[in-house]
Amino acid sequence: MNHKTRRTFLKRLGQGAIGSFALPVFGTSLADHWHAEGLTQVDDTSEAYWELVKSQFDMAEGLQYFNNASLGASSTHIRQATMEFRNLLDGFPSKYMWGGWQKEKEKVRESVANLFSVDAEEIALIHNTTEGMNLIARSFNLQPGDEIILANHEHPSGTIPWEVWQETKGIKLVRPELPILPKSVSELTEVYKKAITPKTKIISMCHIVNTNGMLLPVREVSKIAHEKGILVAVDGAQSAGMFKIDLHELGCDFYAASSHKWLFSPKGVGVFYAKKGSQHHLKPLMVARGHTDDSIRRLENYNTRNLPEVLGLGASVDFHNTVGAEAIHKRSYELKAYFRSKIEGNDHFTIKTPVLDELSSAIQVVEINGIDVKDIKEKLWDNYGIDCRPMTSHDLNALRLSFAIYITKKDIDYLVDALEELAKG
Repeated sequence: MNHKTRRTFLKRLGQGAIGSFALPVFGTSLADHWHAEGLTQVDDTSEAYWELVKSQFDMAEGLQYFNNASLGASSTHIRQATMEFRNLLDGFPSKYMWGGWQKEKEKVRESVANLFSVDAEEIALIHNTTEGMNLIARSFNLQPGDEIILANHEHPSGTIPWEVWQETKGIKLVRPELPILPKSVSELTEVYKKAITPKTKIISMCHIVNTNGMLLPVREVSKIAHEKGILVAVDGAQSAGMFKIDLHELGCDFYAASSHKWLFSPKGVGVFYAKKGSQHHLKPLMVARGHTDDSIRRLENYNTRNLPEVLGLGASVDFHNTVGAEAIHKRSYELKAYFRSKIEGNDHFTIKTPVLDELSSAIQVVEINGIDVKDIKEKLWDNYGIDCRPMTSHDLNALRLSFAIYITKKDIDYLVDALEELAKG
């Protein structure tokens, strides 16, 4: 691809991200754009394809960003779309804040619903995972002695709402311990199965834990729970956008996610799913006019809110579909496998993330044997421009590495070389 053709391609893609959402039209792929340029030899299995995807993210000069699990970056097209919506709002504030974007907002809901293979009437557009977990935990009129299962790897935003809204009423929080390196899905499922008692009312669990990137068996746990009349709430902060998710197939009752991680949306917008048959359990965190609405919209009734970010979520889903949901799914596992192949068997490193694809994906955690992770983290940044997250809970002394779609194999090579140099001292 010559410079002129590439520039034309990027311009068209940039215009498409804004224009297609404003209508919106979803489902085009980068391959379609590529073919329109007459470049039929490149597909989404090639590194050239992913180098092009990487070019859509305008990161700080010199930054090697392996910290997407903390916070994702928006592509230039998502940023441009969001800014365009912001400019429209400020040009005519009252029109666009109260009703002018009603259709566009509903199209965002529809696009999110399609992404997760659910009905639009099962999706609320919220601020982040923390809000979603609070919404769930505060809704229930549980009685003293009732039990909530929360495994020991839950994020604080998934545990504190239950502590504040339910444990203070005498509800018991059951905290089973998960093995950090399970060898099978059933090994994790058994932990939840054994924690269930006749008093269990709700199981609240991560889809992917933020500690070591372990993927939890939501589908299997939901099946066991529902056979006993137990509800399942899921913290999807680290899974939404990383790989393909069919929420009906997962079987959970509720799923909350921050779209600003693996969906690369503007910051401060998120997704909340509630199965139709379970929505009657939920009460809005905030009440205003419309709080008696029977639809899921009652859970997002904030009156005035930052709508450009909400519509920016629509642009982020558009971008996700443009890259290709299936391609992203495969790439997440490809990068995981590539990274592990570079360091497995090396005595300098110990991988602290389960190996099976059923148990982990694009977050991998590694210890540099004998060296404090905080020192490694600091040297990676100072000497190599690499940003990642040190993990020290659960007896970890490890780096958490995120392989988002803007990470290429060359980036992983650079990372591994840096880790090797630091490990050797």
